[in-house]
Amino acid sequence: MADVNKKFGRPAMLKLLVRWFWFVVWTCLWLAVLRVVGQQRAMATPASNSAGSSIQLAGDIILGGLFPVHVKGEKTPCGSAVYNRGIQRLEAMLFAVDQINSEGKLLPGIRLGVNVVDTCSRDTYALNRSLEFIRASLNAMDHSTSLSSAASGSAASFQCRDGSTPRDRRPPSQQTKGLGPVFGVVGGSYSSVSIQVANLLRLFRIPQISPASTAKVLSDKSRFEFFARTVPPDDYQAITLVDLVERFNWTYISTVASEGSYGESGIEVVHREAGARNICIALAERVSSTADERVFDSIIRNLYRKPFARAVVLFTRADDARGLLAAAKRLSITSHFIWVASDGWGRQHKLVEGLEDVAEGALTVDLESKSVPGFDDYMLSLTPSNNQRNPWYGDYWQEVHGCLLPHNQHHPQSTSAHDDQPAISHASVCPAGLRLTHLGYEQDSKIQFVVDAVYAFAHAISALQRDVCGNASTAASRRPVYGACPQLLSYDGGDFYTKYLLNVSFLDPAGSEVKFDAQGDGLARYTIMNYRRLPNGANNGYDYKEVGKWFNELELDPADVIWTREQSAVPSSVCSQPCGVGQVKITQQGDTCCWSCDRCDPWEYVENEFKCADCGPGRWPYDDKRGCFDLEMQYMRWDSLLAIVPICVSCGGILLTVTVISIFVRHSETPIVKASGRELSFVLLGGILLCYFNTFTLLAKPMVVTCAIQRLCVGTGFSIVYGALFTKTNRISRIFDSASRSAKRPSFISPKSQMVITSCIISFQMLGTVLWMWMEPPGIRAAYPQRDQTILKCRMEDSSFLLSQVFNVLLIAVCTVYAVKTRKIPENFNESKFIGFTMYTTCIIWLAFLPIYFGTANTNEIQITTMCLTISLSATVALVCLYVPKVYIIVFHPDKNVRKLTMTATYRKAPTRQGTATSSPPANNSNHKSSTNHHSAAGYCCDCGQEFSTGGEKVRLQQTVVTQQDQHKQSISAVARVIVAPVDQENSSLCNESAEETDTSKNNTPAINRRQHVVHVGLSSDGLLLDDHENVTLL
Repeated sequence: MADVNKKFGRPAMLKLLVRWFWFVVWTCLWLAVLRVVGQQRAMATPASNSAGSSIQLAGDIILGGLFPVHVKGEKTPCGSAVYNRGIQRLEAMLFAVDQINSEGKLLPGIRLGVNVVDTCSRDTYALNRSLEFIRASLNAMDHSTSLSSAASGSAASFQCRDGSTPRDRRPPSQQTKGLGPVFGVVGGSYSSVSIQVANLLRLFRIPQISPASTAKVLSDKSRFEFFARTVPPDDYQAITLVDLVERFNWTYISTVASEGSYGESGIEVVHREAGARNICIALAERVSSTADERVFDSIIRNLYRKPFARAVVLFTRADDARGLLAAAKRLSITSHFIWVASDGWGRQHKLVEGLEDVAEGALTVDLESKSVPGFDDYMLSLTPSNNQRNPWYGDYWQEVHGCLLPHNQHHPQSTSAHDDQPAISHASVCPAGLRLTHLGYEQDSKIQFVVDAVYAFAHAISALQRDVCGNASTAASRRPVYGACPQLLSYDGGDFYTKYLLNVSFLDPAGSEVKFDAQGDGLARYTIMNYRRLPNGANNGYDYKEVGKWFNELELDPADVIWTREQSAVPSSVCSQPCGVGQVKITQQGDTCCWSCDRCDPWEYVENEFKCADCGPGRWPYDDKRGCFDLEMQYMRWDSLLAIVPICVSCGGILLTVTVISIFVRHSETPIVKASGRELSFVLLGGILLCYFNTFTLLAKPMVVTCAIQRLCVGTGFSIVYGALFTKTNRISRIFDSASRSAKRPSFISPKSQMVITSCIISFQMLGTVLWMWMEPPGIRAAYPQRDQTILKCRMEDSSFLLSQVFNVLLIAVCTVYAVKTRKIPENFNESKFIGFTMYTTCIIWLAFLPIYFGTANTNEIQITTMCLTISLSATVALVCLYVPKVYIIVFHPDKNVRKLTMTATYRKAPTRQGTATSSPPANNSNHKSSTNHHSAAGYCCDCGQEFSTGGEKVRLQQTVVTQQDQHKQSISAVARVIVAPVDQENSSLCNESAEETDTSKNNTPAINRRQHVVHVGLSSDGLLLDDHENVTLL
């Protein structure tokens, strides 16, 4: 003891003693508990003689194994039937150990041994059998402690009084032969088994790697600190199942879970994921661990009461899944349900044997695995005779081939795990040359993960061997360390788990990557299988077909899935059909999984699945109704047909107007141009040209500048045209109205006065426009005639625009009235008839424009086109009616564009009642002076009905004669010969008498006794009668 104290020191010694004290206390407690459990289980003897056996292979390092070799028994812990998957996984562990030992590269000088027990798929029974691992560790504790002390040069922890090494005094039958402490455990398969065993192993710091347990709770390191697995947790599998449901648009499903951590934790994730994706759970059932046929039948009936929930997600153990299928077949519900199952079903053929028609079309999830090279040949080479190390292989052999081994022929027993399987009590003896074939064997999907678990231990031990068994020389030379040193054998299991096991990363024999995350979980990779009828299927015409994969996301084409023979299309599993695009759900009270659909308005988007929301003015929902976007501003495009037509009309009008202006400028001194009122004509032509240019301002993209130009130019153009026409018609009317009342010349009829009047009219319109722009500044705005339109317009109302044209409308009306009043003026002296036709046509155009303009208020392009064409047509009417006749004479009949025009007629003065006028023929018409026989008279024109004064005597003008040119002077002498009559005679009779007299003179008959007079009347430059009647000479 003194040497020990000297070697370790007192604190270290106390620490070591405390550690061993608590170790012994916990061990005793667990042994007491397990003894009670073992006594209760021992009351029922296993049905199989080999159920309580184990496989023990000696080695330097022992790995424990937990596999479900036999199925659960109904009244006993273990049934008599052998679990096919359990035998394969057990043999996979032995195969991997053989591979590692035979190669010798991974663990040089170290031979792995095994200690494998049967769990019979029960967690309590597995816990009882796991005590063998604890016993082996306790039995080897003294030996390992002595080795550790010897290697460190310290005294042994246990020593006899005489200083000799302690010996095991137990009988040889109770001693573990060739087996050391269990370094780690591979298994179990079911999560419930792994949870129970992990709770035990953690007390003794023994690492554990499961090749099949996927319960989420096993990732909790606070509870299972030394547990790892080569498979991922069920969270990923549950997500995969929900991804499958979502891929086929199933929104109304039922779920069934097995009792226990595997089913309950997995289905919990399924429910959570389904809720997050708006998938409703119609019914959630749970299968108890003691379920029988009545329980399964009840579950199937409950599921069938939800006929719209055809998709059923199974998170069950294999035997529970088979129980559900068998119940559906008993109840004749073979093709109603769509089974979506976890890896508890996977790709097992035994599970669906005899139930193929019920399972047809099922989708199952299984861990992605590859075939382990060499394992199939290994399994096919095994026979009961060459596989003596596996005490359960004979049972497996008998069940696979349906025969009895020679040593069992006198003690036959049923090998059926299910009541619908036939017993082999009357089977024949297995022939000597019988072998497994590919027809009756298929590699289990978990074989790769069992091999990976064994190799993970081997790689971790190899790393530990290099670290604790090497020295400086081996590290420098990089030579491999050989053999298991005492430090390796006594290395703490907890440190081994955290420092070495969780940090392994390697490629397994199948070429897949193997590594663990911080929680000890493996990589999540799944394969999606479809159970279908195949033309050449080996299992009654049915087999599993891979249709997809899952690695972080689902990769599956729904077209690759084959359903039942009666169902070729994707079956439906919805309570209510999903609402279409732009529809929201109207849920029924008390059932959130069923709803009716209501369509949103076209301008609304789907705010959530229950509510529509207005996008607002100028916005429109996307095609998927999930949001809104700003509508594109619409305005007249130059390449639009509705713009091209008014542009062509405007361009033609501009070309024609420019042509007329050019002709008038060139012939500005000719009689026709002067007679037209040269100054006002140019003003009017400028207004017409501006009207044509208004088309381009109206078609331009609305901007502040273009909108201001529109307001100014449209009204100004009209005011120029109709202001000039008003001045002309007013002048004509005033001249003839004044002549009938007095001989005084009317005011403001000179060209200069006419220009001033026109300018005032135009200025008044422009002043109103400026005031309008001051009160309502020009700008742009967005108009929404319809919810799906946003039109860019100038910031003014249609009513405001029309109100600004009131003055122009008044001008048009007044011009029309004057045109009517002056319609009988002789055409040789005025334009009244042409002005009248212009105004009549203009009124018709604008009366037609108003209903069209306001009737197309919701169609901006048509409205603008109508406005442009109306303005252009108004300008065109004025241009054609007023100037085309004049241009025609100027261009094509220049001979008529002279001051001398002749008219054949006889002119006499009608008889008068009071006095006579001096009559003498003029000596020379051209040089006649008004000094001869001046008379004052009021004349009356029989043609036009106009009266005027000729000095003193009122006479009636019967017919006028166009002027003659004075040959000696460059001025207009303007001679007219008229028949005059006193105005007090009846006008109509005098005119008639004049006409009769004229006709008589043409027939050379004697004229009646009436005095004839020739009256010289001066004419103005524009063809109208002079108002200066004092110069009228009565001959």
